Amino acid sequence: MKVKTKSKKVNKAWLNDHINDPYVKLALKEGYRARAAYKLKEIDEALALVRPGQLVVDLGSAPGAWSQYLRRRFAPKEAGAGGAAVGALNGTIVALDVLPMEPIEGVRFIRGDFHEADVLAELEAALAGRPVDLVVSDMAPNLSGVASSDSARIALLVELALEFAEKHLKPQGALVCKVFHGSGYSQLVEQFKQRFKVVKRIKPKASRDRSAETFLVGLGLKATPRRSENL
Repeated sequence: MKVKTKSKKVNKAWLNDHINDPYVKLALKEGYRARAAYKLKEIDEALALVRPGQLVVDLGSAPGAWSQYLRRRFAPKEAGAGGAAVGALNGTIVALDVLPMEPIEGVRFIRGDFHEADVLAELEAALAGRPVDLVVSDMAPNLSGVASSDSARIALLVELALEFAEKHLKPQGALVCKVFHGSGYSQLVEQFKQRFKVVKRIKPKASRDRSAETFLVGLGLKATPRRSENL
């Protein structure tokens, strides 16, 4: 009974914090599906990552807040905060998640597990051979509470995003990837540094203080012998 009581208190405290969260209130006001939109917004405003005409891949997209933000950035200014009219987007967004996502006008959504080869093949087919300008990844595994196991799951998702970015990004492209401080974090930073000319570590204000999450941003792929031969 004590465990249940404590659990109820924790849930009540979380719900109270969530309801009073300024970013939750702002998301409701501005029509975003989640407060996470403001994390990408802050990163974009700091580094000017999103520009008209780009091809962007949104990994771990559900419920769709990052795709919503990207869509609004690609919308004509006269369309207002709600986004563009049908067919008016100046840019392409391909989103993927293992979870369902309600449709967003102008966003191509693929439901599937990024680990699986057939899902990755479907994503690559959606790109139609076009190089990608920006990959954003908010992917995170279901955590078990076992530190070593959770670190391995997190690292795998980041490494998959890195491999995808290395294969599909334009040489001057960028990758934004959610990571978590803890075991294996420094190794992930090193993997970014091996692949990108510039690596930024950003903890957006919209990311809760108690959260271990932060974001790594890789800018400009480093030349490799394989890539150089194909240029």
